[in-house]
Amino acid sequence: MLMTSPPSHAKPLLDIRALQTQFKSERGTVNAVQGVDLTIAPGEILGLVGESGSGKSVLALSILRLIQSPGTIAGGEILFDGRDVLGMSKKELTQLRGRDIGIIFQQPHGCLNPVRRIGWQVAEPLRHQGGLDRRAAWDGAIALLRSVGIPAPEEKALAYPHQLSGGQAQRVMIAIALALKPRLLIADEPTTALDVTIQAQILELLRESCRNFGTSLLLVTHDLGVVAKLADRVAVMYAGRIVEDGPVAEMLVEPQHPYARGLLRAAPRLGNAGAGRLQDIPGGIPDLSRPSPGCAFAPRCEVRRSLQLGRCLTEQPPFQTSHAGHRTRCWATDRSINPPQSVSEMSLPLEGRP
Repeated sequence: MLMTSPPSHAKPLLDIRALQTQFKSERGTVNAVQGVDLTIAPGEILGLVGESGSGKSVLALSILRLIQSPGTIAGGEILFDGRDVLGMSKKELTQLRGRDIGIIFQQPHGCLNPVRRIGWQVAEPLRHQGGLDRRAAWDGAIALLRSVGIPAPEEKALAYPHQLSGGQAQRVMIAIALALKPRLLIADEPTTALDVTIQAQILELLRESCRNFGTSLLLVTHDLGVVAKLADRVAVMYAGRIVEDGPVAEMLVEPQHPYARGLLRAAPRLGNAGAGRLQDIPGGIPDLSRPSPGCAFAPRCEVRRSLQLGRCLTEQPPFQTSHAGHRTRCWATDRSINPPQSVSEMSLPLEGRP
């Protein structure tokens, strides 16, 4: 059974308005995030999906102002619980990161300090931001390692990162991210480098942790099966823009945007073994240093070609909102590309959801 989304009238915990993130390059200005509007409610799990290069990770890093030169946030607003993130001082940002918003990256071994013991890396936010003394922080680190399913946590706390498996290292990253009980957790492709069995365990851990702490989650992924099992709401990103978002049950059964339909057609489905190759989307993400005046997906769009919609090439479509807050950025509402009849047709990593 699908989870029930938080009430739509709830005040957003995270409110992103017209966000623009750019990178200067030899080719010109790369518009990695273009006018993104997105909200996350308290306790909500939002899945952010799209192909590699669509801007998902850049958007996630922008929320915490972790964009490095030559990148810059060129416009828009990021409000966390009503506070202006883009206007925060370095001290305020330090408090925001970890205490209010935690982040988990897809390559845990690359994020952990190779010459520090695991226990002290987990204890660090408890000491420097949580105000605990050395002994209390160490005890807290052991408790956190135990809570994320690390076996023999007293022993593993003395280990170095290279002595951990990929799944154990990712659990350590989750422990660090949850150390100060943040109100929002950002997980950027947290299971990409893990095998299927470990993926399922990590996703279940994320879901249980968010439930236990009342934490909101922004789950950045390319895997629609993960979204189907974990998320309350889905946002689809393409070429730096959100092109569709809405409740997970609606989005994965009856998506409106041709790109979202294409992603579903390309997803593995149960009982489809031996049925031939997956239906990929022809073409690729456009050059973001040369923005199109129209819809960025237009050159790849089957609907535009079948309906001969010239407007798609010359005008940027605005968001259109239907019932239940389901938004689509598309000039056409044609449904000639048939989506799966139900979420259960997809190959999903978890056995079920509450």
